[in-house]
Amino acid sequence: MTGQTARSVIQFAHMSPGETVSTDRLARPGSISRQWAWGGGTGEGVRVCVIDSGLDPTLDIGRRGGSFTVSKSAVDGTLRYDVVTDSQGDAAGHGTACAAIINRLAPACEITSIRVLGPTLGGAGDILIAALRWAIAEGFGVINLSLSTRNPVYKQEIHDLVDQAFFQDVAIVAAAHNAPVESYPWRFSAVFSAGSHSVEDPEHIELNPRPPVQYFAAGVRVAVPQNGRVVRVSGNSFAAPHLAGLIARIRSKYPQLAVPEIRHVLSAVASNLVEGERE
Repeated sequence: MTGQTARSVIQFAHMSPGETVSTDRLARPGSISRQWAWGGGTGEGVRVCVIDSGLDPTLDIGRRGGSFTVSKSAVDGTLRYDVVTDSQGDAAGHGTACAAIINRLAPACEITSIRVLGPTLGGAGDILIAALRWAIAEGFGVINLSLSTRNPVYKQEIHDLVDQAFFQDVAIVAAAHNAPVESYPWRFSAVFSAGSHSVEDPEHIELNPRPPVQYFAAGVRVAVPQNGRVVRVSGNSFAAPHLAGLIARIRSKYPQLAVPEIRHVLSAVASNLVEGERE
């Protein structure tokens, strides 16, 4: 159109189709609203672990729990994995962006980083497993995984780990792949899996009537810090930390709620619910 610039349409796998979900699908003993769920919640007392490409040490994200990476070595012919202090920072900017989103939503939470991805966002499944095992053992309230592996060799071990996290009351948020491929752990039911919608409201979440992705969160043209400036990024990687930040707020407000109850709360406040509409 004359005088206007056409905006490109952003589309990748596991984006919200804009469908509604009937409240008849939910067991709701009372009215649950956003205000009830996380209003006034700041993430205070909640420890969040971002397993990603690291964290820019110059970024002001409030409370830091430390930056770590995984060291792999051979001892007497046996591979050993140690989580050690990391001084490299974030060569890719991906982990920093995810941490900034979480901090924006839950500014009082404590964020810990584990670097498992390199400058081109490449990584190894065994390193991911080592980082995830450590984070679960540390008992973080929320673990954000804006990554996945397509290698089936690691499928069973990751499945067992996310089940362990569920039973230990550790909430794992995992981004769905941007392409229609099989990857893990987002496809496992024990995690909070995140696809994207294009609504700008950072607290707008949608319930997916057609899993395996369970929720849609803001993932299109999200403002994040990068090299001292603010840029706009898109992808399910950036939807996941929105979900993680909201879960941190719920956990700070209702520390007695376990992972299954948090899942119920998120579903009850989904913005695409329609009262009494049968499917």
